[in-house]
Amino acid sequence: MKRSLHTAIIAFGLLLIVSCSKESVDSEVIPIAANMVVVEQELLDIVNAHRNSLGATPLEFSALAYEHANLHTDYMISKGTLSHDNFSSRASKIAAETNAKEIAENVARDYSTAAAAFQGWLESPNHKSTMEADFTHTAISVKISAAGDYFYTQLFFK
Repeated sequence: MKRSLHTAIIAFGLLLIVSCSKESVDSEVIPIAANMVVVEQELLDIVNAHRNSLGATPLEFSALAYEHANLHTDYMISKGTLSHDNFSSRASKIAAETNAKEIAENVARDYSTAAAAFQGWLESPNHKSTMEADFTHTAISVKISAAGDYFYTQLFFK
């Protein structure tokens, strides 16, 4: 009798520990917003026209970068703020699948048109240099939060 009570107490303790454990941040469920595909394409066209005017090679669309850009845009929407959180993780995953040597990212918020987002990046020395750098591939994710805020993520790599 003493042994089964001891076993029951241990089992209850283990159950309590397991049921009270914290969930990993990686398993956080982030809602997926719809893509503004027309704005994404328009912004890519504007960026490539700008690069062309400088004699730079146009950027090719990357489905892999698009996947990661979308995940990050949804993440920013869920947090309600711009960020480059987890960039090294995105960059590592892209590099592992593409052998990319350089990866960069531009983010933006609250621009309701592709032209306005581009202008904002153009007026920022860091964003401008990223758009004009020697990259070969890109993807742009543009989504709107439930509050009506536009969020942008553009990934670049070569």
